[in-house]
Amino acid sequence: MTGQTLGVIGGLEMTAPLSVDEERSLYPLIQQGRRAEQLQRGETDSTERRRLLRQRHAGQEAESKLLRATLGLVRTRVVERGYRFGNDELEAAGVEALVNALRRFDPEQGNRFSTYANYWIMKLVNQAVQQQAGLTDSEMRLILKLQKLIRANPSKTLTKRDVAQGLGVSQAKAHETMQLNRELQSRRYGMTELDDDTDFKIRHEVNDAPSWVIDALRQICGDDFDAFWQFTFKTMSIEEIARAQGISRQGMTKRIARCRRLVRESPDAERLLQWFARQ
Repeated sequence: MTGQTLGVIGGLEMTAPLSVDEERSLYPLIQQGRRAEQLQRGETDSTERRRLLRQRHAGQEAESKLLRATLGLVRTRVVERGYRFGNDELEAAGVEALVNALRRFDPEQGNRFSTYANYWIMKLVNQAVQQQAGLTDSEMRLILKLQKLIRANPSKTLTKRDVAQGLGVSQAKAHETMQLNRELQSRRYGMTELDDDTDFKIRHEVNDAPSWVIDALRQICGDDFDAFWQFTFKTMSIEEIARAQGISRQGMTKRIARCRRLVRESPDAERLLQWFARQ
């Protein structure tokens, strides 16, 4: 039912989406309200000022109704990117995008607001995902292309060759992109972001790594070597590591994800990954 509160996102109440006719019925009120706000500033007649004030308030109420009915797009885009809904940073990015879209929206252009807002929500949520997951611009672009490819082939299990052809990259790059996408998708379920990466999955406890492995990882990871090592070899949980270092779980997750990416990009990547695979 239109107007019924379905939840709260970023401190704003979310209502059911509007129909095309319901949405378009708000546009004249929004336009009148915006014009009234401009005219009100120079109006000296008190009666006219009150009339303009009523139009302004009606326009603001119409904008609020439109915004709350479009908040569901924020949830859709956050979950679609592989994150659990309730991620504060992504919620905030999506709401910011929605508010910015509302300010920029021109009803006279003929587009639905939901269509216009969707572009801005996707843009800012994608930026927040990229920042939160520690991805480069090129990695994020490939992941988005992969997700589009997956949505276009819902009944097919894509192989590395399929992905490589679809993305126009090598099979090695396709494999890496598929792994990065799995890391994002795993966030939908319990925030086990880093557990599904087969390159670093350890089959049993490692007690004595070769000195060249330790030296290489120390050089690659720097100050985050201990955290990366402890998490990779399951000697401590990510919560325990975060508490020990006095930072948030999310912050530690970012650091470990950064180390994993640096390992993949390092000159010793092939040798290190082969060693991990044997453990």
